[in-house]
Amino acid sequence: MNISYNWLKEYIDFSLTPEELADALTSIGLEVGGIEEVESIRGGLRGIVIGKVLTCEEHPNSDHLHITTVDLGASEPVQIVCGAPNVAAGQTVVVATVGTTLYDGDNEFVIKRSKIRGVESLGMICAEDEIGTGTSHDGIIVIDKNIKPGTPAAEYYNLKSDYMIEVDLTPNRVDAASHYGVARDLSAWLACHATPSQLHRPAVDSFKTNTHDGAVAVEVDDYNACPRYTGITIRNIKVAESPEWLKNYLSAIGQRPINNIVDITNFILLGMGQPLHCFDVDKIAGGKVVVRHCAEGTPFTTLDEIERKLDARDLMICNAEQPMCIAGVFGGLDSGVTQTTTSIFLESAYFNPTSIRKTARRHGLSTDASFRYERGTDPNATLYCLKLAALMVKELAGGEICGDVIDIYPEPVKPFPVKLEYDYVDSLVGKKIPHDTVNAIAKSLEMDITSCDDSSVELLVPTYRVDVQRPCDVVEDILRIYGYNNVEFSNTLHSSLSFKTITDQSNDLRELISNQLSSTGFNEILNNSLTAEHYYEDLADERNVPVKLLNPLSNDLNVMRMTLLFGGLETIEHNVNRRDPDMMLYEFGNVYSCDPSVESTADNPIAPYTETHRLALWLTGNIRTGNWARPEEKSTFFDMKAIVANIFARLGINAKEIELAATTDKKLNDAVKIMTRSGKELGVMGTVTKPMLKRCGVKQEVIYAELDWQTIVKLAVKKKVTYTPLPKTHPVKRDLALLIDESVTMSHIEKIVRDSEKKLLRDVTLFDVYCGKNLDPGKKSYAISITLQDNEKTLQDKQIEAIMNKIVTNLQKQTGATLR
Repeated sequence: MNISYNWLKEYIDFSLTPEELADALTSIGLEVGGIEEVESIRGGLRGIVIGKVLTCEEHPNSDHLHITTVDLGASEPVQIVCGAPNVAAGQTVVVATVGTTLYDGDNEFVIKRSKIRGVESLGMICAEDEIGTGTSHDGIIVIDKNIKPGTPAAEYYNLKSDYMIEVDLTPNRVDAASHYGVARDLSAWLACHATPSQLHRPAVDSFKTNTHDGAVAVEVDDYNACPRYTGITIRNIKVAESPEWLKNYLSAIGQRPINNIVDITNFILLGMGQPLHCFDVDKIAGGKVVVRHCAEGTPFTTLDEIERKLDARDLMICNAEQPMCIAGVFGGLDSGVTQTTTSIFLESAYFNPTSIRKTARRHGLSTDASFRYERGTDPNATLYCLKLAALMVKELAGGEICGDVIDIYPEPVKPFPVKLEYDYVDSLVGKKIPHDTVNAIAKSLEMDITSCDDSSVELLVPTYRVDVQRPCDVVEDILRIYGYNNVEFSNTLHSSLSFKTITDQSNDLRELISNQLSSTGFNEILNNSLTAEHYYEDLADERNVPVKLLNPLSNDLNVMRMTLLFGGLETIEHNVNRRDPDMMLYEFGNVYSCDPSVESTADNPIAPYTETHRLALWLTGNIRTGNWARPEEKSTFFDMKAIVANIFARLGINAKEIELAATTDKKLNDAVKIMTRSGKELGVMGTVTKPMLKRCGVKQEVIYAELDWQTIVKLAVKKKVTYTPLPKTHPVKRDLALLIDESVTMSHIEKIVRDSEKKLLRDVTLFDVYCGKNLDPGKKSYAISITLQDNEKTLQDKQIEAIMNKIVTNLQKQTGATLR
């Protein structure tokens, strides 16, 4: 929300500088993001002064230039060469002195000491368009002769700078989305911290009807969607340019002035916080406004010239024949005010916030009006703002107010009653605040005190504060005015001992693994949990579908992610497009799914939904760049396998407890399932398929692993790391060269070896693979190394031989392996 410093002073008197005002607003929760000086004329007429032409002679080397001497209020007059046809001695003119910067659109130039056809010139006598006070270039500006030479032009034109203050509103503070709303808060702060100042709310006492004929009728069909609707008809107006003061106020906060009628509605919106809509009466068929819903799929063309299909739930402002406006959101193309408009119908309404929010999201629209309506405007401000707008129309555009004000308000909204205990205030704030101070701040925030005793106060909170309806909300409001900085820190810390939960353990282990991955070259990423539904077109099944958002921000953020994969692929695509193709990425994050076969119940409304925490890893490009000592190395599946194994090792999960098995996964080629020996799934890894890569625009190979972090943590916390002394003996290694079928995997071989010897076996590794020549079709050769060790005594040859024979026998029986 942009606030004009000068406009704010229309509603409250204060002496704070823009910087002091910014500090005050920030302290009360209206955080100021920036301050920018705004000049009604670019450059602020700096360096431009009033001068008096003393002499004017023709230039000897030109038939259109003149040589003048001009009194600028200094001790000596200056010589200026001027080409204007109307320059003459005795005139009082506007002069840009040497060093002054003038502007021409986006271009700027500096007035310099120069020679024009051999004659020195020390300035420039200006036309209107040259200094920005008008558009005429027919000749120089000639002003009142009584103006003293040397007077700054900014002083003569009564030029005032303004300041645009950018206020970053939190979603609950829609009441401050206007100049008057900010003035209300500032008034409360001044009453508590400085000199109290009264609010100046424009009076509407002079409002009256000029004639009882010619009014547009109004009919409301849905009071739930439109609890209050007010309107007035004004005829015989003249649409024209707005006065300078109005244009300056709007321009100061970045609004483009359009015409007096539209500018008035924007002035009320930004000044008082109440959205208005203005209809051309001649385009209201049947002379009647109907607030209703239209049939599903009804075509409607909005002001941006886009035809939209209406939803049956959209509230529309219609005439007797067709819709004219999406209520509270966007106007129609053919119902607005134009230069030929002579009669208008002004609408000032209160719409149901939920209805407006859903309509705006359905059509992907966000306007100044919908921003306020969907957060909750003041239902009791519509009539006042309507009268104020009508008076401004009469003042700036003429016209007659026809008929009585229409005010359809079947169930008036009353202030919110709140009982506030003083002890509760002290407990929540952490400091004892005097009861009188609490009451005074509440009054300054326009809360009415209905009763009060030594222990509590009963309040009526005004209807424009839709976010203040509970005692804790009132305390927050009181504290922000009292000042967070006025609550001193205590020297005592009150705490209670608590045991470490699984969540705490998970966070500790997550930090441990994050440090490990980051120290080995990985970069951590954090992606949005919202993603695009089209990513999951062929990944969902009957019992596992994406969780859809009821009010999505966009089509690209309309479901909750079911996997971390696509967020990482989007990151890879972004970096590859910026010539950074080598990446090692990891992310901790939640994934979500829904089982439609499970029904929600009153006891468990989220029964169909599942949320799990995952760790995902991505490898792409080279895992090691090349140099003079070694060639570059491309990332492979086995690099990912080693990284995952190191994660389990760091968590204290023994390799003996982990098994790998081939599986099918629509996202991965050659997918491998990671599980415990009891069959509990821990994750999956593999190479991302080309269709998945294509969905995110990635053209290079990506290796991916996704681990079920919750299950892994439960497994890891059961492990206790204990100290064991180094073995007294040396390990014994034996190698086996096995001829096996191509279908046999190393994980299967490793399982057989570990099952064959559980006490003395320390490690099983694969160190060579051969396929091809001199082998029978469908066969391959694996060379494995087996490490045996007894920590207390040296192994004997007979003992080693017995173990190896058992391993070979089991491999032959279970895999059909033969020794080479």
